[in-house]
Amino acid sequence: MTQKKYTQEDLNRILWQAADSSRTQVDAGIYKDYVLSMLFFKYLSDLSKKRHEEYKKRFGGDEKRIEEKMKLDRFFLPKKSSFDYIYSVLEQDNVGEEINKALERIEDANKEKLEGVFSVDFNSESTLGKLNERNKMLRHLIHDFAGMDLSDTGDDIIGNSYMYMIERFGADAGKKAGEFFTVRNVAHLVAKLAEPKPGARICDPCCGSGGLLLLAGEEVEKQGSTNYALYGQESTGSTYQLARMNMFLHGKDSARLEWGDTLNNPLLVENDHLMKFDNIVANPPFSLKKWGAEHAEADKYKRFWRGVPPKDKGDFAFITHMVETAKPKTGRIAVIVPHGVLFRSGAEGKIREQLIKENIIDAVIGLPAGLFQTTGIPVAVLVIDRSREKGGANENKKDIFFIEASKEFKANKAQNILAEENIEKIYTTYKKRKDIEKFARSVEFKELEENDFNLNITRYVDTFIEEEPVDIKANLKELAELEPQLQKLEKQMAEYLKELGIK
Repeated sequence: MTQKKYTQEDLNRILWQAADSSRTQVDAGIYKDYVLSMLFFKYLSDLSKKRHEEYKKRFGGDEKRIEEKMKLDRFFLPKKSSFDYIYSVLEQDNVGEEINKALERIEDANKEKLEGVFSVDFNSESTLGKLNERNKMLRHLIHDFAGMDLSDTGDDIIGNSYMYMIERFGADAGKKAGEFFTVRNVAHLVAKLAEPKPGARICDPCCGSGGLLLLAGEEVEKQGSTNYALYGQESTGSTYQLARMNMFLHGKDSARLEWGDTLNNPLLVENDHLMKFDNIVANPPFSLKKWGAEHAEADKYKRFWRGVPPKDKGDFAFITHMVETAKPKTGRIAVIVPHGVLFRSGAEGKIREQLIKENIIDAVIGLPAGLFQTTGIPVAVLVIDRSREKGGANENKKDIFFIEASKEFKANKAQNILAEENIEKIYTTYKKRKDIEKFARSVEFKELEENDFNLNITRYVDTFIEEEPVDIKANLKELAELEPQLQKLEKQMAEYLKELGIK
């Protein structure tokens, strides 16, 4: 097999070509789980093989000693569980079954870190088709991956490639994409707005495949520190396993991820209480129906004391959960929401009013339409800051800062992009907190109250652009000057038509 140190661009391109060329009739939303599992498997195999060679040199080929040493490492691959083994049985009819067995052996040997992580069935007729079709696809995939050595890529490059693959699959998966990832540039803005500091506990209560959580961690690393802890919960099993792989590939083995429904069964608990976090970042499912409203009043953690959101719109259920799990007087939240959250009345209006009266909504930032594969609608980011509570460091801040950034994007054929300069402009404006005509404005409580606590951005930031007045006299004069020329052209046209015999 070829040995090469890949650049980020090289690896991204090669991996996507491998994934794309092997794909047959399988839906992108499902196929991604197989490709990403294969990528993870190949990475573990290559790393294990490299370590085996290193120990062989050190211990002079003493296999017993080598195995003992490898069992003490970050992970261990037992016999018949490597990519090379699968490559050796590639032409067997039961290759899918052999892959399953190899992956089970890896999980069994690494229960603490990897148990259950390979959630896909490589021998599934219902998903991958009949035996011949299935084997053809698997052989293509394995052949494509066989040509690369991932042992020398480093956590950053392999981790970034994994995220790149998730994003590419997201583009193919269309509306299903929102179930497993948030567009990277939007996630980058959300992570910046959350402003995590060294020592932070960072949580994403609907973490998808974990990209937003990792970007929030990167914000701490930009400050020269690796002192932070990541926590997440995800309700979809296959997506939860993608998140676990993602953390492992980025070297974040200690991240605590849970599988379950955050609203009905929050699992990030300690001493029978909900865990509290310094920073929360999230892109919850928009207006989730059947989110569990019927159980909200009996919630053992009493999260819904401000009111129960409507049963067919779970937006404020997620927001409420985040507020209740942010540390009192210090916790910060940055969450993506649909615009309806800003102005809908009824139960949602009452919860919104309560949050405004608690003085914890810090900013409302309107983003452009078309940023997501899942929806063409414009969305907003809510920044919630519990340091504005009584006794918090920012209790004297009484305004809400509105940014109308719907024009801040780079147009693209498939979807609009929040470019780096757009992110920088939005974040800098947020930090400076100065009014900018038709873009940003600070609004005091009295005005919010007069507007019935409606947070619709265009109520506060006037985006109306006056058209230049039309000079009717000048236009009539111009028409009069053109009249002789028009008459001359009409006369010429009549002569040409006459020559052609057309009356």
